[in-house]
Amino acid sequence: MLNNADCPKAFRSINDALDVLEGRWKLLILFALSTGPQRFRQLTRSVSGISDKTLSKELKALEANNLIKRNAVDEFPPKVEYTITEHGQSLEQVVGELQRWGQSHRNEIIGR
Repeated sequence: MLNNADCPKAFRSINDALDVLEGRWKLLILFALSTGPQRFRQLTRSVSGISDKTLSKELKALEANNLIKRNAVDEFPPKVEYTITEHGQSLEQVVGELQRWGQSHRNEIIGR
């Protein structure tokens, strides 16, 4: 894959990416938002098993890393939607490949 001279730089880059995307939920949230803007409750339903507290924390982290944008509409009741930013969309191919690899791995290990 890489020659020895490229390894330290590659490790730093991989570490940076893993720091931003670490955890069980961030990629699933990005995958859910890939279909279009969603409100908080929609995301709760889309990302099965995530608590409100965890979703809130993960959305803030994704927003801090410019992967999603929080859009608040000034109306009553307040309306907030989350969308993927252009920077977040740059992960589309990575997330797609992970999904394909995960399905292949599932087939390899459990046969379904």
